[in-house]
Amino acid sequence: MTATLDPTRPVAPPPPRRRWHRALIPLGLAVLLIAATLVFHAVDQPDPTDRGFLSPVATGDDGGSRLAAALREQGVTVRRETDPGRALVAASSSPTTLFVPAPELLHPATVAALTDLPVGSRLVLVDPPRRVLEQLDLPLLPTGARWATRATTPDADGHPCPLAEATRAGTAAAERQRYAARDATPVDRCYSGGLVRVPWPVEVVVIGASDPFRDERIDEWGNLALATGLLGGTRPLVWLDLPAPAPAPTGPGWSPSPTAGHGNGNDAPPRDRGSSDDRPARPNPLWDAFPTWFWALLVQLALAGLLVVLWRARRLGPPVPEPLPVTVHSAETVLGRARLYRRAGALGPTAETLRAAALDRLLPRLNLPPDTPPAEVAARVAAYVGADPERVAELLHGADPTTDQELLELARDLDTLTRTVVAHPTEGDPR
Repeated sequence: MTATLDPTRPVAPPPPRRRWHRALIPLGLAVLLIAATLVFHAVDQPDPTDRGFLSPVATGDDGGSRLAAALREQGVTVRRETDPGRALVAASSSPTTLFVPAPELLHPATVAALTDLPVGSRLVLVDPPRRVLEQLDLPLLPTGARWATRATTPDADGHPCPLAEATRAGTAAAERQRYAARDATPVDRCYSGGLVRVPWPVEVVVIGASDPFRDERIDEWGNLALATGLLGGTRPLVWLDLPAPAPAPTGPGWSPSPTAGHGNGNDAPPRDRGSSDDRPARPNPLWDAFPTWFWALLVQLALAGLLVVLWRARRLGPPVPEPLPVTVHSAETVLGRARLYRRAGALGPTAETLRAAALDRLLPRLNLPPDTPPAEVAARVAAYVGADPERVAELLHGADPTTDQELLELARDLDTLTRTVVAHPTEGDPR
């Protein structure tokens, strides 16, 4: 049995192709932007394990040289120590301010002795982790960290701030890691918990952000006033500058080895943190001329633009045939092309198109090859229709018309000539 196809029966269009990339590319773009934001944010954040972090001799963005200079201008004796044992010994002789910028680098045995300072001393810790708080037996708990440090007023949470240093400083960037009291122990809170003081015999001040002490941020808001207020005053300052995680203290009285870091008071700083004395000065490159967030934003915009270009390109392979959504009649195509020629004023190209179409119909009828010379074509056509050869040559290969009327007459003459030679022209499908 043979099946036949009904030509009048409509053929169902093929099912539409599912282009998953149109949904996956925007989703991938969003994921990439989020990942890039996280990476650049992590790179931009200061790392306490980096060399030069809050060091009084480091001049980088995360250094503390500008703060040390400001304290010395106020008459504060700044003593830098790179060994925890020597720092404790230096701070145990009289009431002192002990500044620990990186508490997480301290050994647990050293942390336990931080509160064994003389009565009236002050211990300032920058962003201490939970481990350090527990080893110090401080009645504090970290309650959460912000995405970035926020500049707030001392009484931003509605509670008055009892610290005179914070009140004088006003708005400062101290709120990143927040702290709260444990077991309802009375503590002094400022900056929504970003700055907390425990009023023990050894006053302990905990601040959850390093921004007020860093060279890059010290001139913003009241950061300089807050940092100098916490570390300044009549007490001498011992600045514990740890270049690396400190080992456990050894020896009687926690006396370090002769090769360990040493205090230098207000003398010239040692050259173990890469000070400017042992490095040649280099010019400021373009990378340092703009902040880090500018380059991060520029890279993200470039990636977003690249993905948008790939998404809009859509086709990542060779072209594929697709069915036309509508049927376009040949007359509409001719009319549309004619309107384009008329809008462009292309009289010459229009005449060439008409003459080429006439020759395509005349040459096969007269059994002439396509490369026949124009003079021979005009002579054969004139002999066939009994017309003047010069007139036929002018019609088929003459000059271009200069007006619309001349173009119209040329079209009419070519149509008359073609219909005379080709007795039964093939007009084609009117569709």
